[in-house]
Amino acid sequence: MALNSPSTRRLTVGQAVIEFLMAQSVERDGVTDKFFGGGFGIFGHGNLAGLGQAMLQYQDAFPYYQGRNEQGMVHSATGYAKLKNRLGALMVSTSIGPGATNMVTGAATATVNHIPVLLFPSDAFATRSTGAVLQQQEHPYAMDITANDSFRAVSRYFDRVSRPEQLASALLEAMRVLTSPADTGAVTIALPQDVQAEAFDFPEALFAPRTWHVARNRADRAAIARAADIIKGAKKAVIISGGGVIYSEASDALARFAESTGIPVGVTQAGKASIPFDHRLALGGIGASGSKFANAIANDADVVIGVGTRYTDFTTASNTLFKNPDVKFVNINVAEVDAYKESGIALLGDARETLDELAAVLGGFSLEADVVAQYERAAADWLAEVDRLVAIDESSDTLSQAEMIGLVNAQCDPQDVIVNAAGSMPGDLHRLWRAGSPKGYDIEYGNSCMGYEISGGVGAQIADPTRRVHVLIGDGTYLMMAQDILTAVQEHLKMTIIIVDNFGYGSIGALSEQSGAQAFGCRFTERGASGRHDGARLEVDFAANAASFGAAVFSADTAETFRNALKQARSHDGTAVVYVRVDAQGRFGGSGAWWDVPVAEVATLESTLAAREIYETNKVQEKLYLTPAV
Repeated sequence: MALNSPSTRRLTVGQAVIEFLMAQSVERDGVTDKFFGGGFGIFGHGNLAGLGQAMLQYQDAFPYYQGRNEQGMVHSATGYAKLKNRLGALMVSTSIGPGATNMVTGAATATVNHIPVLLFPSDAFATRSTGAVLQQQEHPYAMDITANDSFRAVSRYFDRVSRPEQLASALLEAMRVLTSPADTGAVTIALPQDVQAEAFDFPEALFAPRTWHVARNRADRAAIARAADIIKGAKKAVIISGGGVIYSEASDALARFAESTGIPVGVTQAGKASIPFDHRLALGGIGASGSKFANAIANDADVVIGVGTRYTDFTTASNTLFKNPDVKFVNINVAEVDAYKESGIALLGDARETLDELAAVLGGFSLEADVVAQYERAAADWLAEVDRLVAIDESSDTLSQAEMIGLVNAQCDPQDVIVNAAGSMPGDLHRLWRAGSPKGYDIEYGNSCMGYEISGGVGAQIADPTRRVHVLIGDGTYLMMAQDILTAVQEHLKMTIIIVDNFGYGSIGALSEQSGAQAFGCRFTERGASGRHDGARLEVDFAANAASFGAAVFSADTAETFRNALKQARSHDGTAVVYVRVDAQGRFGGSGAWWDVPVAEVATLESTLAAREIYETNKVQEKLYLTPAV
C-alpha cells in the first residue's frame, strides 16, 4: 500500500534514503547550499544489498567515501560538519553487529560537541523470518532489543525503521535535528537489513527539493534588559567565548562587544579561534588548560559573560576558577541547558544577534579606563609569553612540544586548519596556537576522543580542499587509529599529518605522576626480568608504518630538520606525514587553574599519600554557583 500521495515512485528503502538526502538543502542569512556532501560506508551482509546498492546506484551524484574503521568514519563526518560550520553533513552506513556498534564512540563524540552526523547502522531482520543471523544479539526477555539500542544513550535522535511506511517521518525528524542550532548531534536511524532492500511506492513529494532554514533566534527582551543591568554594575568582568560564537559566525560581533565595553575575552577549546589571537583584549585560553593571565582575570571578575559555552569542568577549572564571592553570570546560548548554568541570566538566542542587541541596550557602557588598561596589558603579556615558550632553545639537542607547535604554526597560512584531540597537545595548543581564522582550529576536546585526529582531519580536508589541514597526533593515539591515512591517500587529499613521538601516553603519564600513580602503565616498555613493564623501550617505526599506507614520509629530530620536513610535506602533491620526536619530559608553566582528578584516599605508596594532601587542599576550593544573578 502506498502512502497518501497522488504520485509515487517505486524504490527500495535504501534508494529512497539516498534520493531524499540528495534533495536536502540548508539556508542561513540568504545563502543556500546542499546539506549532504555524500557518505562513508563499510559494507557487510547487513547493508551491501540495501544502502550499499543505493550508494553504488547514485555514486555520481552522491559521493561515496571508503572508510577503514566505523568509528573513524563518524569522526570524518564530524570533521566535515565542523568545517562546514554545521551547515553540511555526511551520512555513514555500516553493517550489523560490530560494524554498527563500532560507531558508538563516534556518535558520542559528535553529540557531545553538538555536531550533525547521520548514522545508518544495519539491524536485525524486521520480519524475523530467519533464525538469529550472524552478529545478531539475542535477548531472552525482549525480541525488539538489538545491539543498536546502545546508540540511544549517545544520539541526539534515535529511530528504528521497521517498515517502509515509517521512513518518511524518520527522515524528516532526522533533518529537523541535524539542522537545529540547539539540538543537533548524532542522528541514528537503525535500518533492518531486509527492510533496506524492500521496495515500496514512496510519494514523489518525499524527494522534492527541500530547504531547511536555520534561524537566528533572538533572546527575550526582558532578559536582555536584566543582563544589561548586571553588566552595568560590573567593576571587573570577563567574557568566556565558546564554540557557539564560531558556529554563529559571531566573531566580528564579539570583537565589537569587547571593544565597546572594555571586557576582555578568554576562549575555550571550542571557541579558541573566535577572536583574533592578537586582539588587544584577547586573553588566550581560559580554564584548566588556559593561560595564567586569563585565569587571574577570571578569578577577580564580578561578572562573567558566557557566550556559546557549555561551562565544562576544564573551562571552570572544576568550579574553582571564579573566586569573587559576588560573581554573577550572564549566559548567551541557543541551548537552554547551557544558558541556565552557574545560576546565570539566560539569554536564549543566537550569539551574533544577541551580542549586538545586548550592546545596544548597554548604550555605550564601558569598564573604567584603568581596568581596561590592565586587561590590555595582560593580553600583551600573554602574547609575549607565547613567543618565549615557542622560541627555539638552540642549546638543546631535542625539541620540546611547545617548540614543535611553534614551528608548525609559523609555517601555516591564515586559512590553514589544525586538527588534534586528547592528550597533552590540546592543552599546549589551547595556550600556544595562534589561529589565523575562525575555522582554523579543530581540537576535539568535548569528548576528548583519542583516535579522532587523522579521521577528523580527512573529513575537514574533504569539506574544504582549498584549506591545508595539519593533523597533530601523538604516538599513543596513532597506535589506536592510524588507518585513515589510507583514505587520505585514496582520495588524493593534500594534507599534512604530524606524528609526535613522546614515548607513550605522555599526557596521562604526567597526570598519573601528579596523582601519585608514578606514570604506571603509560610508557611503552617491555616486560622486564622483574615481571613488570620496566624493561627496554618498545621501538616502533612510525615512519615506515605511515609509508606503508602510501603517504610520503619525512622524518625530523631537530628544529632545522623539522622546518625542512614541514616544507617538503607542504610541497608534496598528496598526503604527507612528518615524524618527529620531542622531549618526553619537556614541560612549561601551568595555567594557574586546577582540574579535579580524584586521588586515592588511602594508599601504601608515599607518592599517592603526598598527592592526596595536595588534592584535598585544592578540593576545598570547589563551589557551586547557586546565587541567582538577580
